Amino acid sequence: MSEIKKRLSTILESPKFEKEEKLQKICQLLDQEISYFNWTGFYFKNGEKDELVLGPYVGAATDHTVIPYGKGICGQVAVSGETFVVPDVNAQDNYLSCSIDTKAEIVVPIFKNGENIGQIDIDSHTLNPFTKEDREMLEWLCDEVAKVI
Repeated sequence: MSEIKKRLSTILESPKFEKEEKLQKICQLLDQEISYFNWTGFYFKNGEKDELVLGPYVGAATDHTVIPYGKGICGQVAVSGETFVVPDVNAQDNYLSCSIDTKAEIVVPIFKNGENIGQIDIDSHTLNPFTKEDREMLEWLCDEVAKVI
């Protein structure tokens, strides 16, 4: 994981990329390097509204470009402010299906100045694929992303 962290840091610290480009490149890197990351994207709080808006992502197109707080896993994380690992999406009552291929999901919040401003959302076509190392790396990443946005 440390090699991926180094490459993520390089993207985040690059002065030649704007914020959106950095986020897109992060999605691309994670998608390419971690075989069971099958949809990787960012959602951000929509101004003062209690909803999330889709940001840069890599993967199949999604109908979920706006997600109300509390709806689905992303909406729950927007409310709770806590990482949510879902080993099997079929076992979740409040799951918003993006793809019939999705078997698992992890959502990690991004905090800036103590406010939950967004999240990274990753879907997998594999049951229970996310490791403790994945979670730690994604939580580190969200801390780093908050510094550049």
